[in-house]
Amino acid sequence: MRPSLAVLALALAPALVNAADPKPGWAAKLDAEIAAIADDPAYTLSGVSVLAVRGGEVAYEGRSGRMRIDGANAANDRPIGPDTMFRVASISKLVTTLGVLRLVDAGTLDLDRDVSAYLGWRLRNPHFPDDAITLRLLLSHNSSLRDAGGYFWDRTHRLRDALVPGGALHGDGRGTSRDQANSKAWSSDAAPGRHFSYANLPWGVIAEAMEAATGERFDRLMKRLVLDPLGVPGGYNPAAFTKDELANLATLYRKRENLPNGEEIWRSPDGPWFAQVDDYSRDAPVDRAGPGYVPGTNGTLMAPQGGLRTSARGLERVMRMLLDGGRAGGRPFLKPASIDEFFRTAWVHEMAKRNGDCSSESGRPQLFNAWGLGNQQFMDISGPGCGDRLVEGGGFTGHGHLGEAWGLNGVFVFDRETRNGMIVLVGGVARDPEKFPGKYSAHYRHEERLLTAVYRRAIRGLE
Repeated sequence: MRPSLAVLALALAPALVNAADPKPGWAAKLDAEIAAIADDPAYTLSGVSVLAVRGGEVAYEGRSGRMRIDGANAANDRPIGPDTMFRVASISKLVTTLGVLRLVDAGTLDLDRDVSAYLGWRLRNPHFPDDAITLRLLLSHNSSLRDAGGYFWDRTHRLRDALVPGGALHGDGRGTSRDQANSKAWSSDAAPGRHFSYANLPWGVIAEAMEAATGERFDRLMKRLVLDPLGVPGGYNPAAFTKDELANLATLYRKRENLPNGEEIWRSPDGPWFAQVDDYSRDAPVDRAGPGYVPGTNGTLMAPQGGLRTSARGLERVMRMLLDGGRAGGRPFLKPASIDEFFRTAWVHEMAKRNGDCSSESGRPQLFNAWGLGNQQFMDISGPGCGDRLVEGGGFTGHGHLGEAWGLNGVFVFDRETRNGMIVLVGGVARDPEKFPGKYSAHYRHEERLLTAVYRRAIRGLE
């Protein structure tokens, strides 16, 4: 199969207009609009990369700003290019889900089997010890796991020690709780399958199950199962990147300084940018796993919930496969049954039943209203500063995922019926985005403006 990957990647390359051809009027206007949003002094953005799909084909690519900012070294200061990769934060969850479904198709994993069978240790909420937890519950944020006790531990620890009573990390995630049954990793009032609560920790369990079932380290497994077959550049482990891949990896920025005592302070918007993650201008990335890591012992190591680094073009290849019903380059990638599982609604918010937390981790109200397996279903719900509406005036519903961490704001969304989609990656913000809430949704104001501009110009073709 290996020799065919290059052919498949070529077949999946975006169908772009020849760079020598003149841009249509709407595209030139969109270029200018994106640059104006990025340069708005209210919330200046360090860099933006966007891509629009119309009718299943790439209709527009645009970018503005810098992937690396280094006033002391001009050679290291670089603009965002067509192949610039970002750490796409929680959009990673959707891609990780595709790896799970590939293993389901192979008969290696089962969505409805007790995940303990793969882990080799008993995973139970200590408040509901008789309720099995499955991959389906983990992928739909209905497992009763929570993030309050943490969701990453280094290679010196085992994940089970944070989740099993009596473990060295149980309790508050550091092993300091006197009442081991009251671990912050678990909900004490919602049994598995009864309540939606968005969390990162379930993806560590998912990755560990993948590793244990295959004997393969998560980052390498995802390269083999998903990224290489789809022709998606990058991966979950920068330490394994080539020199060229590292050269195309954006540093994420904020004008927020991280002090040695753990305090974080937003500085003057007129001041310098502070690198938040992926600044390898001086030191090479370090492999989190190290040479002695045993797959299936700590699924949090490679950040399956938010550690994917790839480009807008790479995400478009994921989108195209989903739009094409699980086929990539004319070949099957996912079985129809797995595509159906991916899109099937697993949870819908019902206020009267109090069946879930519809606000985001950062408190953005009513951002989550429906969910599938590893993907959000956008229902076009709108209100001042709340709701999941994507574009001003409404009209765009679909599936996808959002990403927010280290200054990155990301949107990956598409409509299966119209075969339209939008990818927006923001590499950094100069001001606290929570001070600039959306006018018609829970998205930040700069996200609303970028999405609306891309939708109107690139998808509707408005001049």
